[in-house]
Amino acid sequence: MLSEEVKTAYDNFYTNSDVAWRMLGAKYKAQNIVEVCKGLKPKKVLEVGAGDGSILHFLNEWKFAPEFYALEIAQSGVDIIKDRNLAGLKEVQTFDGYKIPYGDDTFDLIILAHVLEHVEHERILIRELKRVAKYIVVEVPKDYRYGVDQRMKHFLDYGHINMYTPTSLRFLLQSEGLEILEDKISITAPETVKFNEFINRKAPKTFTKNLKIELEYRIKKTLGNLFGRKKQEQFANAYTVLTKKSDHNLQIF
Repeated sequence: MLSEEVKTAYDNFYTNSDVAWRMLGAKYKAQNIVEVCKGLKPKKVLEVGAGDGSILHFLNEWKFAPEFYALEIAQSGVDIIKDRNLAGLKEVQTFDGYKIPYGDDTFDLIILAHVLEHVEHERILIRELKRVAKYIVVEVPKDYRYGVDQRMKHFLDYGHINMYTPTSLRFLLQSEGLEILEDKISITAPETVKFNEFINRKAPKTFTKNLKIELEYRIKKTLGNLFGRKKQEQFANAYTVLTKKSDHNLQIF
């Protein structure tokens, strides 16, 4: 169960005003989800750790599924999701971070986007997700990279207590009896980098800085295409994977 300290820390998490920043990030997260779920036609979709509903906003707008449900530990997030009045949203409620208040196989698909890196007991949560849905789509930031030791405070300030590479996430999911169906490696879009640099950080907006951001993105994409999967994973900022309950259960616990 979620500790009272953590719950208190997140309760008012969505009351500040960085709505535009969250919506911008959510647009790309939603696109990644749609892409790895291509061919899937889910009717009932649950987002666990739905935040302020930014991802659901886009999935609802794009008619990804006829029915959406949401769980969130922060009451402030639940309140904002309700205020969105999303046409496809059937139910939104708070939960304790681990116990999903629905029966076995209630949902076609569960979305867990940028949540797992915050979760203290990740395997407990994954087992609950597996209980209530056949398919699970997970996206995590790729925080683990060169120089990470010097940035520990930065990640902890964001509440990131776990770090993943594409390999370590695949291992975690497969060791819990989930089969990998599709995945996607993504680099943060220039639009998002510019917003963070010029609006969030209030850095001076110059032609040179703009050009540097654009070039860095294009160089990484080009090198990734030239040198293949390993180089793409090295440059990645996020990793998205679609899983389903495996017929060959590898779980050893």
